[in-house]
Amino acid sequence: MRILMVGAGGTGGYFGGRLAVAGRDVTFLVRAKRAGILRSGGLSIRSPLGDVHVARPQLVTADQIAQPFDLIVLSCKAYDLTNAIESFAPAVGRNTAILPLLNGMAHLAVLEDRFGAARVLGGMCFISSTTAADGTILHLNDTHRLTFGERGDPLTPRIEAIAKQLSDAGFDAVLSDNVMQEMWNKWIFIASSAGMTCLMRSAIGDYVAAGAAPLASQLVDECAAVADAAGYAASDAALEGVRAYVTQAGSTISTSMLRDIENKSAIEADQIIGDMLERARKLGASPILAMAYAHLKSYEARRKRETSN
Repeated sequence: MRILMVGAGGTGGYFGGRLAVAGRDVTFLVRAKRAGILRSGGLSIRSPLGDVHVARPQLVTADQIAQPFDLIVLSCKAYDLTNAIESFAPAVGRNTAILPLLNGMAHLAVLEDRFGAARVLGGMCFISSTTAADGTILHLNDTHRLTFGERGDPLTPRIEAIAKQLSDAGFDAVLSDNVMQEMWNKWIFIASSAGMTCLMRSAIGDYVAAGAAPLASQLVDECAAVADAAGYAASDAALEGVRAYVTQAGSTISTSMLRDIENKSAIEADQIIGDMLERARKLGASPILAMAYAHLKSYEARRKRETSN
């Protein structure tokens, strides 16, 4: 199976690098600058679960795609989806499956409109990783789970073949028979944790110490109500897990979105918080979501002003 990994950063580079070491036929779709770095030094991963180095990763830029791939794994940030689609579109053939690992839900409709619903799988990942200045991928904890599945019929020959390729490759590959529920559960989790850490500009334990744990719990409820209305109600156990995570006293955990703000980088404000808020407003007031979104959009406005000067 020919796999195209769209991106070779913290997510795509990590999972794609481990797939390559496991002997899978993986090609990385990258921009010219990243291609130069990888050609000169290879693809390196530093991880508490074991380091990896691919001396000569298979690389392609958008203008070099000459034939379709069997599986396209989409690992870009949600705000870069439009650009990513244009870059990998020539790689989509009649039998190509697209596995997006983006946050939120809005990307599914975009991909369906362009390539058809039948090509688009459900997927998500849990990993904390980043790319160092020298191009090395840094895995920051001991979690590296990639969940995937059909959004309709839970078990097809196609998804079984994909599962065979993704399994036993040095990370936790989970074939889900209810991947949409898994995606909604993650959206609740990431909207609650990113929403609160960015709103408070602090790690979880810091805002808990400041007495904001009830606000975090309310944010979980606001997000859970949206999932419930969409037909993907999270279980009590799943919700209590999220609630415990975002209200844990002494936790030094922040979120990647907060790190992006601190680094004055682009963020997934609309895709993670904005879309959730738009859906929540149809159900009634969602004050914590509204405050979190206003905070993120204020940051974006300031960033745009400062970078344009």
